[in-house]
Amino acid sequence: MELGLDGTVRHGTRRPTSELAVHLRAYHRRPDVRAVVHAHPPMATAFAVAGVPLETSALAELRYSVGPVASLPYGTPSTNAAADVFDPYWASHDAFLMANHGALTVGRSLVEAHQRMESLENGARVMWAARALGAVQHLNADALATLDALRAASRAL
Repeated sequence: MELGLDGTVRHGTRRPTSELAVHLRAYHRRPDVRAVVHAHPPMATAFAVAGVPLETSALAELRYSVGPVASLPYGTPSTNAAADVFDPYWASHDAFLMANHGALTVGRSLVEAHQRMESLENGARVMWAARALGAVQHLNADALATLDALRAASRAL
């Protein structure tokens, strides 16, 4: 299926996602976004349901590939309210935990958006396991600054 940026069906016969408003909002708010992945991966969704932020300061791969993960308030699925809760976060986030719902990632390509979703779920699994094992060891400020600079440079390409 192919949709226009106004939500009209250009080609295909399948129904658009019920979260069309969220997808369209991503494209309108972020000119760099060419793909949106919305899913319900079990561990990331568990973080969203529990209202537990998925911190990126302990896992270098998550910090570099996904960046900060926004923990969004609840917005009723299939409504504009679901899209509205993203608005404060579009400019600075590529990954989102949707309270009591699931997760969403964006990217410059479908491969990038999908990889971010895979990394988000893997990061959630690792952080859950690390918490179960005891205290999480966070990276120091210098390491985080280096990862953030590398991420910024990769996004500029």
